Amino acid sequence: MSNDAELHELLTAPPVETRRPVAPGIEPHLYRPVPLLDHGFVRVVDYMGDDAAIVQAARVSYGRGTRGRLDDRGLIRYLMRHRHTTPFEMCELKLHVKLPIFVARQWIRHRMANVNEYSARYSILDREFYVPRPEDVAVQSASNKQGRGHALDDAGALRVLDLLRGDALRAYETYEALLNDDGTGAPVAPESPQVARELARIGLGVNYYTQWYWKIDLHNLLHFLSLRAHPHAQREIRVYAEAIGSIVADWVPAAWEAFVDYRMEAAALSRAELAVVRAALAGADLGPLLEGSSLSPRERRELLTKLGR
Repeated sequence: MSNDAELHELLTAPPVETRRPVAPGIEPHLYRPVPLLDHGFVRVVDYMGDDAAIVQAARVSYGRGTRGRLDDRGLIRYLMRHRHTTPFEMCELKLHVKLPIFVARQWIRHRMANVNEYSARYSILDREFYVPRPEDVAVQSASNKQGRGHALDDAGALRVLDLLRGDALRAYETYEALLNDDGTGAPVAPESPQVARELARIGLGVNYYTQWYWKIDLHNLLHFLSLRAHPHAQREIRVYAEAIGSIVADWVPAAWEAFVDYRMEAAALSRAELAVVRAALAGADLGPLLEGSSLSPRERRELLTKLGR
């Protein structure tokens, strides 16, 4: 599914002069795959804009009044802090991503992007499937219906991995038998039935790898990262989000700094939470305040976590 010759050509091509704005921080990332999981990767294919493009777009909107009053970093922080999102849409990033199908199904929920995915109706999938690390094999969380609890012991984890690996290999053997095709279109065993690729693929599990090109503007990319790089996100998509976050930090450092300060490492308070905090700052005892508030037990725990209590 990957084209090593094409990648080598891109990485070794001589530099070309351009009149378009260049973001020095992201240039070293171009075309270089970042390995993820056991067979996956993410690599930058192209980009548009930088921190200056955000500022330029904002000042077109705000007019001359902002010049000299706010420096570029300060303006970007103001925009992020007050949720003025459209200037961030002036930057775009295009990525080539190789990922397990179940990760892709989570990822595609973020609909404000342009996506073109590898087609198993047209081409033959590689024998590449995801198997977790032993330390990532865990029981169902008792408190979170969509999360993991404690890890299994070594023997239990290895048993699970053997089952997953065996199922994936058997599924691919069936896939090959149904294809009866070595990639040229000619049957490998002329006496055996050969079905369409769109039918042969249906028995493969969601741990098999797919690929896509994914293009998104910075505003929606930061929203994606706020959810998928969060500690509560599933590890298998979180590693992709963290890798992309490292790229974004080099690409638009001022925007990334503001995003971390006002989104990733910030905490929002509801009206009821704010009332509790204000009363506590005025001297009231936090315990009785929480008991007498309209907050649910879960909201109370979350507020205490926000406050580091």
